[in-house]
Amino acid sequence: MRALRTALTALVVAGVIGGLAGAARADGLPVPVADGGFEGIANGVSRFVTMPAPGGTVLAKVEQDGGRVVRSRFLKGRYTVPAVALDGSPSGLAANQETLVLIRPRTTFPQAVTKLAIVDTAKLRVSRYLPLRGDFSFDAISPDGRLIYLIQYVAPRDSTRYAVRAYDVPRGRMIPGPIIDPHEPDEAMRGFPLTRTVSADGRWAYTLYDGAGKHPFIHALDTSGRTARCIDLDDLAGVPLNLARLRLDRGGSRLVVDNGKALALVDTRTFAVSEPAPPPATRVPASRSSNEWVAHALVGVAGTAVLLAAGILSLTLRRRRRPATA
Repeated sequence: MRALRTALTALVVAGVIGGLAGAARADGLPVPVADGGFEGIANGVSRFVTMPAPGGTVLAKVEQDGGRVVRSRFLKGRYTVPAVALDGSPSGLAANQETLVLIRPRTTFPQAVTKLAIVDTAKLRVSRYLPLRGDFSFDAISPDGRLIYLIQYVAPRDSTRYAVRAYDVPRGRMIPGPIIDPHEPDEAMRGFPLTRTVSADGRWAYTLYDGAGKHPFIHALDTSGRTARCIDLDDLAGVPLNLARLRLDRGGSRLVVDNGKALALVDTRTFAVSEPAPPPATRVPASRSSNEWVAHALVGVAGTAVLLAAGILSLTLRRRRRPATA
């Protein structure tokens, strides 16, 4: 049996690396998004990928440079690397590189039970299977892997209504109450997540939401401090954000909402929103006034007249100096 699974694992991993797998339509979100497991999630050195296999899932750790399979393992049940936004942004890997969270792909909405698998990345072994009563999707993980953040869907017929919850991994329990913005405790989050970016240290998870028909907003989740800020983007109401991406500038001091061009800037320290500076104006030579053109023309005419007069005078003098013929 073990030999069979080993052979199966090698075969399926080869399919993953060779790009032979087709995209599934399930990853935990309540809307169709390509399965994030085939693309996986990377840490700069290795990439963790998943692929369905008969009776379970193959999880593999692959070198980013060269594609060598470092380690692989067969898991019972169907699990995948979670996507956390409609653009397929992956998540689940803690910044300390020691913990990876996988999720059972969704087949219905709502679902009665959500299943997670917490993986030790060193051994590529599941340290805990985590079944949760209720409908959740994965959202983020703290840098040390001790806190898992989930989106809990609170309306069976409306997937845009939800609450952010935190799960304490060492204690094995859901922390009571939702994670909210203390500055706006009564404001409910609505809408679909469009894209995600994360701070360099893995502490802050920034997600751009469409706002469910209202103004878009950025949900800034402090995964270490168990708090959040909702950053309203009022000026982007009605602006198509189908291709939008959210990125950090090089210093990590500003978030940039980019839709082919910068649309909004957010200070990551104060969460203040500002408009991008307009592009520098192209310098165009100043046009001359009509009086300037007339003066220029008159100067030109006068100069021409002087030259003509000089030429006529020179020709006359030459004729006078010419000796008379006999």
